Amino acid sequence: MPLKQVHLAAHFPGVNNTTVWSDPAAGSHIDFASFRHLAQTAERGRFDFLFLAEGLRLREQGGRIYDLDVVGRPDTFTVLAALAAVTEHLGLTGTINSTFNEPYEVARQFASLDHLSGGRAAWNVVTSWDAFTGENFRRGGYLPQDQRYERAETFLAAAKVLWDSWRADDVVADAESGRFLARPDAGAFEIHDRQFDIGGRFNVPRPSQGRPVIFQAGDSDEGRDFAAAEADAIFSRYATYDEGRAFYEDVKGRLARFGRRRDELLILPAATFVLGDTDAEAADLAHEVRLAQVSPATAIAFLEQLWNTDLSGHDPDGPLPAFDPVESDVDGLHSKGRASVRRHDRRVDTAREWRARAEAGGLTTRELVVEVTGRQAFVGSPRTVADRINRFVQDDVADGFILVPHVTPGGLDSFVDRVVPILQELGVHRTEYDGSTLRDHLGLAHPDGASPTVAATGAATGATA
Repeated sequence: MPLKQVHLAAHFPGVNNTTVWSDPAAGSHIDFASFRHLAQTAERGRFDFLFLAEGLRLREQGGRIYDLDVVGRPDTFTVLAALAAVTEHLGLTGTINSTFNEPYEVARQFASLDHLSGGRAAWNVVTSWDAFTGENFRRGGYLPQDQRYERAETFLAAAKVLWDSWRADDVVADAESGRFLARPDAGAFEIHDRQFDIGGRFNVPRPSQGRPVIFQAGDSDEGRDFAAAEADAIFSRYATYDEGRAFYEDVKGRLARFGRRRDELLILPAATFVLGDTDAEAADLAHEVRLAQVSPATAIAFLEQLWNTDLSGHDPDGPLPAFDPVESDVDGLHSKGRASVRRHDRRVDTAREWRARAEAGGLTTRELVVEVTGRQAFVGSPRTVADRINRFVQDDVADGFILVPHVTPGGLDSFVDRVVPILQELGVHRTEYDGSTLRDHLGLAHPDGASPTVAATGAATGATA
């Protein structure tokens, strides 16, 4: 059996606890030079795509901006469009919320990005559960989980209707005038369901890929079914070997119910990495990185999220609180019940699990938070990391990984320079790009009826509808 190819992508760190801000090499998360550096490094390593998360509101805790958040978050589409101009092959994946946006504008933005980039756009479809974020939008409030996924499913279905409203032959050349024209019914659409009541004409020709690649990141049963039915790839949080294999089999096993094959959906967990000349050196460096990521103040902030109460007087170098968390649907750290940082559905049970883990390992509060908040990291020499990543892919733990460096923007350089060549020597990672679109990189078929060349050369510039 031929070896599976390892898919690699780069995550630009943002709204998370991964970045080590104090590292002398750390740079801006807003300056375009940072985005350009990470993207061009990923392309140099022949990665599939760059991934941007999105935060629609700066998080708060105890009335203050959360200390690990980004003070300012550039618009996703603006950044990706700019990156399209300074890269040639790298896919451009943006996280865009389906709860507080509208199908027409999002479909139009992704279709435009796909044309501008020559077929490299992807959409990570997410929902939002909290009223805190909702306050930034006219609708406000939040939707229960079942309604969030209903809206996400109908939102995506509506976007597909819009993209498909232009057929492959809707843009035609008029020999007499020398212009490109649109057929009379191009872009016409009607969408009427419980979420949307819209109709009109979509004004962007069919995307270069037919449709942008669709990512999904939910982990509930509803989220897994949504991914199995609609997504091309999953941004997964399960990167440890056993949990990853279980998640992989569960989601891949759902595909047949929706008439899909196992190779029609890629599973790509997020993963950090720390490299050293030896495994021991990498382990020491990884410990230093985790301590930098979880300062004493950060440890207390995480603890407050679970305990749902003010713990500013708690000693981060002491044991966990002896009392149980405040078990309530209302966020005890904010007025109006606004949850802004993290939601916990099983506070008391989770606290008891944390206590058992701390007692078994003799861990302080900070040490415990270091353990429970850490993403799976590939730690070791370049050979160790390359071999482990390859093993995970060949054993169906994942189809590849979305790498999250702890330093921006130069944190990916060492991986590209030291690990990628080993994966290439193993024959599991490309040495050159074989295609021009993100679907080509991911091995995904173009949707039926799609024309990857329509409007890719600017053919629709003079079109009329």
